[in-house]
Amino acid sequence: MSRLHLAFGCGSSKLAGTLDTAPAKTGLMIVSGGNELRSGAFSGQAHMAARMAKAGFPVFRFDRRGIGDSEGDNRGFQKSKKDIAAALEAFRAITPTMEKVVGLGNCDAASALMLAGGAGCDALVLSNPWTIEQAEDAGEAVDLPPDAIRARYLAKLKNPRELWRLVSGGVDLRKLAGGLRGSVGKAPPPSGLAERMRHGIADYQGRVHILLAGNDRTAQAFAASWPKDDDRVHQCDGASHAFVEEHARQWFDDQVLAALRKV
Repeated sequence: MSRLHLAFGCGSSKLAGTLDTAPAKTGLMIVSGGNELRSGAFSGQAHMAARMAKAGFPVFRFDRRGIGDSEGDNRGFQKSKKDIAAALEAFRAITPTMEKVVGLGNCDAASALMLAGGAGCDALVLSNPWTIEQAEDAGEAVDLPPDAIRARYLAKLKNPRELWRLVSGGVDLRKLAGGLRGSVGKAPPPSGLAERMRHGIADYQGRVHILLAGNDRTAQAFAASWPKDDDRVHQCDGASHAFVEEHARQWFDDQVLAALRKV
């Protein structure tokens, strides 16, 4: 196994990519979310790529146009279909023995894969898909639908630290009251973005694995706007957005490895 850095074309721009080599005929392509570099927050994607390669699967990561080491203009996740297609082409070209590719995206990278109809990948792992329409920046504060607010407060009630904050006066009661009022309202209709994402993968023939972090607001908003009977959805309780907790990281790795082995 080795790690190779390369450049590949996307229109008139050169994009930067990184390949972790491995012998399996199924590979993993990681699509970065937001304005995140291909290494991921705190090098999380780079570490994950190393773990997947150690398990035998080649992994390709890249910076889309206008991000990190890549040329061009950053047009946002909703207009990244060409970037993903160029990366997939480069991945296949540099790994000629590879037969299948699983596309992995967290947050708006998951949304980008859905909007692109799977982007030519043979299977998808979609983590905490971003469905909030009012802002492309997933780091901004958002208004959650009632289902998501209830899920958030239920998680807090299970946390001894949060209960202690409540009884010891560490909770803003006005804010709490406002949150409780929001939890009993009517759910708004799914956003236009959620509808486009649903339509994007409606005819997709590959396996789809939707992974949600139980404590993540983005995941809660997605769950509130997505069909409740979708058996492709799996949740890790107690996990944050990037699955950084030890149990969550292991769960996430196991889910991705299972997807790679089932293509």
